[in-house]
Amino acid sequence: MLFSQILGQDHIKSHLATSADSGRIPHAQLFIGPEGSGTLPLAIAYAQYILCSNTGGENQGGNAACNLKFEHFAHPDLHFVFPVATNSDVKSHPVSANFLKQWREFITETPYAGLFDWYKKIDIANKQGQIGVDEATEIMKALSLKAYEGGYKVMIIWMADKMNTATANKLLKLLEEPPQKTVFILIAESQDDILQTILSRCQVLQFNALPEKVIADALVSRENTSPNAAMKLAHQAQGNYNKALHLLHKTEDEFPFEEWFIMWVRAAFRAKGNAAAIHDLISWSEQIAGIGREAQKQFLNYCIDMFRQAMLLNYGAKPLVYMEPTVDNFKLEKFAPFVNGTNIVEIFKELSDALYHIERNGNAKIILTDLSIKLTRLIHRK
Repeated sequence: MLFSQILGQDHIKSHLATSADSGRIPHAQLFIGPEGSGTLPLAIAYAQYILCSNTGGENQGGNAACNLKFEHFAHPDLHFVFPVATNSDVKSHPVSANFLKQWREFITETPYAGLFDWYKKIDIANKQGQIGVDEATEIMKALSLKAYEGGYKVMIIWMADKMNTATANKLLKLLEEPPQKTVFILIAESQDDILQTILSRCQVLQFNALPEKVIADALVSRENTSPNAAMKLAHQAQGNYNKALHLLHKTEDEFPFEEWFIMWVRAAFRAKGNAAAIHDLISWSEQIAGIGREAQKQFLNYCIDMFRQAMLLNYGAKPLVYMEPTVDNFKLEKFAPFVNGTNIVEIFKELSDALYHIERNGNAKIILTDLSIKLTRLIHRK
């Protein structure tokens, strides 16, 4: 994967190429950026730049045979670690090595994809993946060997925030004093989710969401999208190229988040003094509780976005509104007046708390029922 193939992030590409050209390669770096911003493909391009001794800003020189290995992500000195869990094929002690075939397919087909896409790829969408302590043993074993081609070894740890405490503790010494010519590239979406002991040992690079023009141009050149449609999709994607592709190919229909959200807020509106609507909210909570924790987290993030969009519309910031509900008889303009400065902070807090508790394996039915009852009070606040 070449630097020239990466969307945007020109200042980071320039920084990485310059540091490699001058021989100042930090032994541990942390790439922080939102989903779809290109943290993973840029980490792979950087690894290729180092391992293949490529030169020049376009990353076109170097060893042709080495570059060819990267087309299949099969370079022997490039190692990957990513969140996994047990599935129908891997019954116990899952580690990244068990899923390398699916991983190579995943980054070949969808290098900008997110964590939930990966969980669906390996059929663990109803579980929460993690980088477990068995993985730390595998990392130490892989890096204890000499580099196959005599140069650098690169270890890319994708979604490093999914590393549990036991794993992090085993890797601390290795991160602080790695074997000679070993480079760690950790990737995460939020710096706040990284353990402080890991963070203190890494040089941090912050990635911004991609500009709309960069996404639109990519959709036109790579997906043969018309310029007008590409601009609309880029606006809706909010800097996330992965989301733009989902919107383009309409692949988010597996879970009808929009229908669930509208069903929820309508029941919350009716629930004031209406026992039947309370039963609807309980049924809704049971339905969402049955879809798996990762899907629940995705849905709650979608709800946060919808409330934020409604508030922006209520306060006249229409150019910032990108969501366009398609469910019959639901208009964001009619819903917006009920989301305002008197309730948005508490709504956001309750949704964030629900996310926190679900992520920590709380009882989803109880959490969602409690959230629904609180929403009936907040949504009617004048």
